[in-house]
Amino acid sequence: MRAVKRGRLALGLAGALLLAACGDDEPVAWDQRPVPPRDFPEERVELGRTLFQQHCATCHGAGAEGDPNWRYRDEQGMFPPPPLNGTAHAWHHPWSELRDIIQHGSRPGEGRMPAWNDVLSEEEIDSIIMWFITLWPDEVYAAWHEIDQRARARGETGRRH
Repeated sequence: MRAVKRGRLALGLAGALLLAACGDDEPVAWDQRPVPPRDFPEERVELGRTLFQQHCATCHGAGAEGDPNWRYRDEQGMFPPPPLNGTAHAWHHPWSELRDIIQHGSRPGEGRMPAWNDVLSEEEIDSIIMWFITLWPDEVYAAWHEIDQRARARGETGRRH
């Protein structure tokens, strides 16, 4: 009985080693991954910049730098506007969720982001997203792109309200 167990263990270990040896892809650090192109139409990026300055810069700053204390709730228990320039958590959210946050605003009790779905079209919102994504460092964009592609593959729509 012991010989059978040892044989199975040896076989399992050999199989695991064989599989490990067959894998030639080594893990790649985020900052060493190839950066996918940002193929956003220039006119859409410019529209996004203009709309951001008109509607968003009051809270998020002209350069999308956000509030320096964005991580901490204020006196009313709300989170201040975060940076959208790649230095905060916006890149953790796929495109559909970024669009949803702009369309519907902050979740109750989390922040003061208003809903923009009655003011901006989906195309205008997407243009704003295109603009602030162009501000992100390459390694942030590459990481976000991977997150976004996985969300799209799962069919996520971003609807959370």
